[in-house]
Amino acid sequence: MTKRYCLVFICLLIIGPFGCSRNDDVQKVNLLKKIDAKNTEQPSGESPVRIAVGGMTTPRAGYIYYKKLLNYIGGKLGRKVEFVDREDYAAINNMLQNREIDVAFVCGGPYVDGHEEFGLELLVAPVAYGGTVYHSYIIAPKDSPLNSFKELRGKTFAFSDPLSNSGKLIPTYMLAKMNETPESFFKSFYYTHAHDKSIKAVATGAVDGAAVDSLIWEYANHTNPEFTSKTKIIEKSSPHGIPPVVIRHGMDTGLKERLRQIFLNVHNDIKGQEILKGMMIEKFVPIDDNAYDSIREMMQWVEKQKGKKG
Repeated sequence: MTKRYCLVFICLLIIGPFGCSRNDDVQKVNLLKKIDAKNTEQPSGESPVRIAVGGMTTPRAGYIYYKKLLNYIGGKLGRKVEFVDREDYAAINNMLQNREIDVAFVCGGPYVDGHEEFGLELLVAPVAYGGTVYHSYIIAPKDSPLNSFKELRGKTFAFSDPLSNSGKLIPTYMLAKMNETPESFFKSFYYTHAHDKSIKAVATGAVDGAAVDSLIWEYANHTNPEFTSKTKIIEKSSPHGIPPVVIRHGMDTGLKERLRQIFLNVHNDIKGQEILKGMMIEKFVPIDDNAYDSIREMMQWVEKQKGKKG
């Protein structure tokens, strides 16, 4: 099979039943239409709050709970909330920088990049599985003879997003510590742009291994193990700061605090508890920027290794 047709085959395999119902009350933004940043935060309070969902603690099958959460936030805020459906982390960061969206659920890596580049701010972080940390799981097919990351040399591999911490940075850092790069270590590698798609790619044998978000693998394994049951974890990374909820730089202080208080109190009423239960999140809590220092250290190490090779 040629490389071209192999790539098409893999793409077909990873596009699967991970979608979710779109029949909900949150308005979806047409991303092809430019949003005028001047229309944000009108004194009348009628302008919508635009929230993007990128880094999640669930696969796309759990998307409906994020939409319910946004509906909940809009109700508490007394203001329309627009749901921005975008998987690409770079696109979300670009929209935050340009004030085209106000709030986003992001991965730790894009937060660190955005914080350094344009003042992206932390709002809150979820508590999941007892803490505010998560891991990168290196997975392989369950019946594979592979039992460690090092054994993936010369194999095919799936990353999620180029800016993903668990799905790209961590395994790239692991390779850098071995004086390797994805190009030198793997036979070939691909981007699926979603952790659940990476899980499916491994489960169906489309690739020999993948790096996935531990939160998403665990969620899928608890709720619908169709594909996780066909994979095995061959390596688990050290813990890193959990994907946070962030806000764009320059948001009105009053709106920022109202949003923070809504998130911090979701678990205090029955409706909020039901939503969080569906997301396998216990509650939202404040989190400090230094929770993401380990991600910064990995980024610096990888760049340093690139410099040496250059």
